[in-house]
Amino acid sequence: MSTVVHERLRDTDELRNIAGRGAALVEGGNLDETDPAALLAWTAEQFGDGFIVASNMQDAVLVDLAARAKPGVDVLFLETGYHFAETLGTRDAVVSTYDVNLVEARAEASVAEQDAAEGKDLFARDPGRCCGLRKVVPLKNTLAGYDAWVTGIRRVESPTRAQAPAISFDEGFGLVKINPIVAWDDDRFQQYIDDRGVLVNPLVFDGYPSIGCAPCTAKPLPGSDPRSGRWAGSTKTECGLHSS
Repeated sequence: MSTVVHERLRDTDELRNIAGRGAALVEGGNLDETDPAALLAWTAEQFGDGFIVASNMQDAVLVDLAARAKPGVDVLFLETGYHFAETLGTRDAVVSTYDVNLVEARAEASVAEQDAAEGKDLFARDPGRCCGLRKVVPLKNTLAGYDAWVTGIRRVESPTRAQAPAISFDEGFGLVKINPIVAWDDDRFQQYIDDRGVLVNPLVFDGYPSIGCAPCTAKPLPGSDPRSGRWAGSTKTECGLHSS
């Protein structure tokens, strides 16, 4: 696990310009948004050690791709204190299997401290605030040391992600955002898992197609939106990490 404190190397204007140039390459067909290897090669060329790859440890598809593009790449895991045991086991397996450097982002308060300050089970009463404290703030603090972050969101996952670009400037966190597998459909995604023997969280095989914190994740009903098991029974659909 990393103990190195990163510092952002470029200012906001420069990062915004880099994101614009990258988006223009994609739009002009000079950078293929369906080719994660090309997008990650561009990322490594632009940012060197100044980018980090986010993983919720549902699977290691993005980790596998990133480790091939840049061995030793930083991989971010948000340790919320509410994860399934299977998710933590997948995290440990990823670290043992792939050439990556794990960077864990944690909330300032432990779950017990949060319960004392906010009342027990904040996730049930105000999931937006719970996600803010345990995900958004720790992520923002970690990303403050990087020029870019790489995520595994895909357009087919939900209506809120249907227009997600391959490269953009993330206004919420103030850095460049790259989504290398954004154009992959489910068949292409599964093909990569099968072809590469990629690690997958055991909960996926138990009927959880979208995995978050244990108290806020349920099995979706047959035929329903794969993300409908997240914050089931509420109107919440995103935790606030992917606002752009």
